[in-house]
Amino acid sequence: MDKLRYMISDAASLVNVEAHVLRYWEEELELDIPRNEMGHRYYTKENIQQFLKIKELKEQGYQLKAIKMVVHHGKNPEEAVQMLESATDRYSMTQTVTKTVKAESSDFLSAEDKMQQFRQLMTGIVKEALEENNRALGKEVGESVGDRVLKEMNYLMREQEEQEEERYRKLDAAIRELHTKHSRKAKVKKEKKVKESRGLFGKREVTV
Repeated sequence: MDKLRYMISDAASLVNVEAHVLRYWEEELELDIPRNEMGHRYYTKENIQQFLKIKELKEQGYQLKAIKMVVHHGKNPEEAVQMLESATDRYSMTQTVTKTVKAESSDFLSAEDKMQQFRQLMTGIVKEALEENNRALGKEVGESVGDRVLKEMNYLMREQEEQEEERYRKLDAAIRELHTKHSRKAKVKKEKKVKESRGLFGKREVTV
């Protein structure tokens, strides 16, 4: 029989947290959450119990680093905190020793070596300042060029629209002119026919 599967919304409701909290815990604690054939997350009863335990530890004030040790190494929370604190102390001690060694080593450097280090330091500062200035200048130039290009495009588009309107005006005027000429010709032709008809009628009257 298949295990009961919960969607993320159902799992979040059971744990009484938002769905994005479950995804965050999954990522930060490297939890092994199963997925279905479509690649979608689903949660088992064991996952729900695990999330409830994580929530309980969070409410007790434990950090995710300690909770991660509890989840993956079976440590109790107090032991996990002690191990993390011990590791932090060792790291701090290592950093202190390293800084001390570097400081003591620098005392043995010759004046020439110190001057070389100073030159390298100043070169790096100047280079970084120049790069930052170039980036700012490049951004400013880019914005200026972009505005200029947009203005030029707007100008060209307006010019094209004006040309289109002018062409349509000329075409409309030409059509109107042709229509007027045609109307005049038709009118003249009609008047001519009327005159011819009247002339023929007059001749018939004279003949009679």
